[in-house]
Amino acid sequence: MMRDFRKPDLNAPRFRHKHKNVLDVELWKSFIEKYPNRKGLTYKQFRDIIKTANNLFWDKVINYRDGVELPESLGYMFIGTCTSQNPKRANINFGKSIKYGFRVNNTNLISDGKLAKIFYTNYAVKYRVKDRQIWTFIPCRAFKRKVSKVYSENWEKYIVVPDNLRISKLYNGLITKEIVQKKVSTPSIHYNEFDVS
Repeated sequence: MMRDFRKPDLNAPRFRHKHKNVLDVELWKSFIEKYPNRKGLTYKQFRDIIKTANNLFWDKVINYRDGVELPESLGYMFIGTCTSQNPKRANINFGKSIKYGFRVNNTNLISDGKLAKIFYTNYAVKYRVKDRQIWTFIPCRAFKRKVSKVYSENWEKYIVVPDNLRISKLYNGLITKEIVQKKVSTPSIHYNEFDVS
């Protein structure tokens, strides 16, 4: 079924939520107050250090199939594969829709109809920080674009996450699997196969 697609008016008035950026001058000033030996650090250098650290986290999350634990017990993050058979919202290809004048959906034929999702959880016992239920993770545009690019090239390596599975249950299964693998791979030091006593 082909639906007409109205090209968005780029000059129309917009409503934007006011939000506070965490990485701002106030954070830099409080960092300098807390660590006076870093007084020579400029705001631009401060931002570059944080952005470089974030890029390193992105690379680890993308490259490691089982995901990455975040520092300071903030949680656990991984890339998962989800089926796109019953999407909750339309996956519209805006470039092609504007070009042809009717709605064109992304079919994800490169990844056999699968979608990449960035999962974050802080449900495990060791991530029990104060008010953990109000924490959320919203990836920035650069992270999402990088995941999209890498996922289309190597989508088979990521964990398949069913729609009705709780992430905490999946996380606990991964940790249990890792512990069992460590126990199996490390042989006992005192084991002697010829000793029958």
